[in-house]
Amino acid sequence: MQLETYISDLLYRYDCVTVPEFGAFLTQRKSATVHDSTNAFYPPKKVLSFNEQIQNNDGLLARYIADVEKIPFEVATQNIAMRVKSLKSYLTEGETLTFENIGDLKLNNEGKIQFTPSYHLNYLTDAFGLSQFVSPSVTREEYKKEVETIEKEVPTITITQEKRKSKSYLKYAAVAIIALGLSGFGVINYYKNIENHNQVAQEEADAQLESQIQEATFVISNPLPAVTLNVNKQIGNYHVIAGAFRLEENSDKKVEQLKALGFKARKIGTNKYGLHQVAYGSYTSREDAFKALNSIRKESNKDAWLLIKKLN
Repeated sequence: MQLETYISDLLYRYDCVTVPEFGAFLTQRKSATVHDSTNAFYPPKKVLSFNEQIQNNDGLLARYIADVEKIPFEVATQNIAMRVKSLKSYLTEGETLTFENIGDLKLNNEGKIQFTPSYHLNYLTDAFGLSQFVSPSVTREEYKKEVETIEKEVPTITITQEKRKSKSYLKYAAVAIIALGLSGFGVINYYKNIENHNQVAQEEADAQLESQIQEATFVISNPLPAVTLNVNKQIGNYHVIAGAFRLEENSDKKVEQLKALGFKARKIGTNKYGLHQVAYGSYTSREDAFKALNSIRKESNKDAWLLIKKLN
């Protein structure tokens, strides 16, 4: 009987799988991590361990084997006992037991079972489809220098006059618009001498503006001040993931919960395992995404992680 196969199946769903009269395999959730020097991203996972002191039969393993092999519970329990007796014999003879996708077991100098976990499988179902990757470092200082350079190089807008064949009242309307635009620069007093003409032109233009408005040429001698806007759009290839769910209705509930907390949450499709992924939000730049990820980990969900994927 391939006992390790059944143990491996149960580790996906349970934190403790006990082999009667032998020991228990335990799992503990570990959050995603980023290596400080290599910038390597490691997804969340379950860390395996073994406790030789937990040997009481809780019936979990025997019931599962009985269901899979279609045999009575008592027969499954007897088969486990026979397999355990064989395993202990191998350990006593100094052999190393290799449980596929679980780890290696052997006796140490004190006669205690020593366990070395395997890292071939991630038993955390929420992390299905995630793998290790290396992210380039965020060069914030370089970005700052680029922005400063761009601000210095903003060109002065020079717009020349053009001759237009238009009715006189439209010329007055253009003058009125110019006066309004330049008022923000503190030079409106310059146009006081044509204020009466502007008022008349405005009244005439309003009546026919819908059908007869034409192009107006503006002359702006001073450069506009640079304005920096930070806007988070629900687009982009950087997604801060809250979790992945096998049932779509559970992912819908998660989206509603996150929206109630103020996040721009949404579903971003399924991964290759068919799990419905839910994101706190999506970002167009890596820097904004990491800022959001760090904030979410600190304040609400330490297991949040970043997915870099182009959505259709």
